[in-house]
Amino acid sequence: MRYRVPDLPAAQWQVTDIEVEKSQFITWLCHAPDIDAFSALLEAARATHPNASHHCTAYIAGPPGEQTRIGFSDDGEPGGTAGRPMYQVLQGSQLGEIGGVVIRYFGGTKLGTGGLARAYAHAVSHALESLPTREVIERDAYHLRLSFANEAIARTWCSEQSIPVEQVDYDGNGAQLTIGWPRDQVFDISPLENRLKCTLDVSLVNIPAS
Repeated sequence: MRYRVPDLPAAQWQVTDIEVEKSQFITWLCHAPDIDAFSALLEAARATHPNASHHCTAYIAGPPGEQTRIGFSDDGEPGGTAGRPMYQVLQGSQLGEIGGVVIRYFGGTKLGTGGLARAYAHAVSHALESLPTREVIERDAYHLRLSFANEAIARTWCSEQSIPVEQVDYDGNGAQLTIGWPRDQVFDISPLENRLKCTLDVSLVNIPAS
C-alpha cells in the first residue's frame, strides 16, 4: 500500500488559524505514526494555549482507512460539532498517520451546532491546504544471500529499482542483504538473477521492513 503522510519531523507541528464570527480557530497538525505522537501534539497545544475555550481533536494513527487507531473529541463543545467533523475531513483527505488539534478562543458569538461543525471542518481543511506531505510505501523484508563478488551488482540493481537495502550482514560465505520490497508489487527477483547468472537464496523475513 502506498499513501501520503505529513512531512513533518517528530515533535514539530504545522500551525494555521482562521476566524469565524470573532472566534479564533487555531489548527495544529502533526505526523502521527502512533497514538503517542498525537498525544504529544495535544499536550503541547494545551501547554501553549492553556486559556483556550476548547482543544478539540481528531487523529488517524495508521494508513488511510484505519479502523482501530483513530479517535476524536469535542472537548466540551456540543456533541458531534467538533471532533467528528474534523475526523471526517482528515478521512476525506486520504492521508494517513495524521493528527490534529483545533484550539478555539470564543469570540462572544454563538455559532449553533451547524455553524460549529462547519467552522471546525473548515479549520482543518484550511490547514491541509498548505501541509507538506511525503509518500509512504509499505514493504516486506527479504533476505538475499550473495557471494562477495555479487554484492555490488545486487546493490546497484536494487538502487536502479528503488528497492532500499535495509541492512547488510557478512559471514565467511558472503553477504546477506535485507531489502524492502513494496508490498503492492509481486515479488520477482528474476531480473537480478539473470544479471548475476545464478539462482539466489531468498527468504521472507517475518518483520516487515519500514
